[in-house]
Amino acid sequence: MRRAHTVEQVRESERALMATLPDGALMQRAAAGLAYAVLDLLGSAYGRRVLLLVGSGDNGGDTLYAGAMLARRGCAVEARLLSERVHEGGLAALRAAGGRVVSSTPSQGPASGARPGVARPEVVVDGIVGIGGRPGLRPDAVEALASVEGVPVVAVDVPSGVGVDSGELDGPHVEAAVTVTFGTHKIAHLVDPAAAACGVVHLVDIGLDLPEARVESLQPSDVARLLPRPDPQAHKYTRGVVGVRAGSPQYPGAGLLCVQGAATGLCGMVRYVGDGRLAERVRATHPDVVGEGRVQAWAVGSGGGEGAGDELKAAVADGVPVVVDADALTHVTGPLGVPAVLTPHAGELAAMAGADRADVEARPLAHALAAAARYDAAVLLKGRHTLVATPQGAVRVTTTGTPWLATAGAGDVLTGVIGSLLAAGLAPYDAASVGSWLHGAAATLAANDGPIVAGAVARAIPEVVRLVTWGH
Repeated sequence: MRRAHTVEQVRESERALMATLPDGALMQRAAAGLAYAVLDLLGSAYGRRVLLLVGSGDNGGDTLYAGAMLARRGCAVEARLLSERVHEGGLAALRAAGGRVVSSTPSQGPASGARPGVARPEVVVDGIVGIGGRPGLRPDAVEALASVEGVPVVAVDVPSGVGVDSGELDGPHVEAAVTVTFGTHKIAHLVDPAAAACGVVHLVDIGLDLPEARVESLQPSDVARLLPRPDPQAHKYTRGVVGVRAGSPQYPGAGLLCVQGAATGLCGMVRYVGDGRLAERVRATHPDVVGEGRVQAWAVGSGGGEGAGDELKAAVADGVPVVVDADALTHVTGPLGVPAVLTPHAGELAAMAGADRADVEARPLAHALAAAARYDAAVLLKGRHTLVATPQGAVRVTTTGTPWLATAGAGDVLTGVIGSLLAAGLAPYDAASVGSWLHGAAATLAANDGPIVAGAVARAIPEVVRLVTWGH
């Protein structure tokens, strides 16, 4: 499990660890990890040009000590000091190793002992503000970044200017190629829109003893552990039966794709209940899908059109878990009274919450948590990094997937996959997060770096399950 901790959790853990270590040892661990990450990005050391943008506090200290290590390896290291107060030990180490302090920004004269920079850097290290910073940057930092626009940036802990605990952006911020973080991931590394500014995130273990995290991201081993597997004595009914109430004369394809997502082998049987002509098409396309009868979970709403409200009411009356999508979401006005997964995209959640879509996209974590509490359900908010939130405040972030997954019908397939996992016995939080992970991984596998259609995602689910389960 990839876990993301809050700033306060990290600071408490750092304080506890520092009490057991010699002064400065923790900073040296962080600086060494940062220096190696920069060297890995550069590919070599001697003669390579590195610019440090240095703010106050320990984040700046990590940057300066890393710069000293790079200078000793033969890099030409320059530092722009963006604060009158910087880490004195780190600055002394940088100068002793041959690093230089240069003018803070092109429009300013040099600070004490500073000289103008002599060459455009190959890498910029962002040590402007650390995890204690607030969203946005001061004008001097913005100007310093603008002077090296186009140069890859390595961010220290988080890109400066992002909301560390919220994943939100509010004003200018660093766009990093690589972010080197220490001890644990932070929420901004996983939750968009801040996560999109982090680039590749490299975690350096500095020995922190951390508490439980509120935000996490499933990894393949977690999915393998959570996936329902057939018992040796299993039959189709003991493996779970999912019912699908989706599609309509207006949107028949959505019903077919939802059935296709459900009929990927994750549970024992799929039942389809819907429009007569569409039911005939479902049976012709999926001869293993049967008609109305007893189920352990329902998938409702994909392409449901005008009848989605009635289908949702019928599903809820069954008293079994439901996954609710698309048109049926407009009929959810409060807790449904059964275990539930709601699967809105930003526009749908905005309509449910009476909010602006732009605000949902800017603050997805806050909106997903609020909706989960309001509807007493697991809320899956679709996006580049899909969020699954619970009423209790737990969140899982899906980091699998490909931009090619933004295609019509992909959400219908996801609804079917989650419904089958609910029928197989997973709780809503696990069904939604495992289903989302499988959906993203199947899209990546099926796309093979190219375009895909929704049906290809469904067809790739069994292969992803095999790879996760057996590793080959």
